[in-house]
Amino acid sequence: MLILAIDTALDACSVAVLHTETAELVAQEQLLMKRGHAEALMPMIARVMQSANLAFTSLDRIAVTIGPGSFTGLRVGISAARGLALAAERPAIGLTTLSAYAAAIVGQSKSAPVISAIDARHDHVYFQIVAGDGSQLVRPSVAPIDEAIAASQFGAPHLVGNAANILADRWPKDVPQPVAVDAQPAPDIGWVAWLGAAADPATNPARPFYLKAPDAKPAAQPPFAAQAATP
Repeated sequence: MLILAIDTALDACSVAVLHTETAELVAQEQLLMKRGHAEALMPMIARVMQSANLAFTSLDRIAVTIGPGSFTGLRVGISAARGLALAAERPAIGLTTLSAYAAAIVGQSKSAPVISAIDARHDHVYFQIVAGDGSQLVRPSVAPIDEAIAASQFGAPHLVGNAANILADRWPKDVPQPVAVDAQPAPDIGWVAWLGAAADPATNPARPFYLKAPDAKPAAQPPFAAQAATP
């Protein structure tokens, strides 16, 4: 199976092609960035596909991260994945950033619970907790940092995500301490591809996965009378 994986949800623009039979990333590219995903993504996809020497119709499916993350970044990646999938007549698969972060740790067969955490700002984090075998302990949520830290009840965790250091810095001294802290600006694109290969297209659509409303609010419209042209 050939998978094109796309991630623009957080502070990177990443693309890769995975060949599942050889377990090889045929081509990949990543640029760390906080903004500018819209300008960077399509040229990056073109370069990766050219490097892999593949036509889009050779792909079996397209995987994309769907959030939580930047509202703008998510729209860029999801729109690209949907458009390419429609043109190539292939399924587009949506994977959460939290699951992609955790997959790399669970894939190492670690026994510690894994807390995936993404900075949601305003002293909040998006987080999810899975056991060492990948089974879910706490579903994806957005919560105050202190509430996420209450996950210490599951034992000494492996922290991963762009908010891993935020949790580690606030971790209480009188509870089991994290066994590892992996502060990564974005998920490993290879694991996005592997999750896309394993996911069921019918239950994992490429739709935005939002856990809260955007911080930005539409500007208030002036009264109609104020908008009217003066005679």
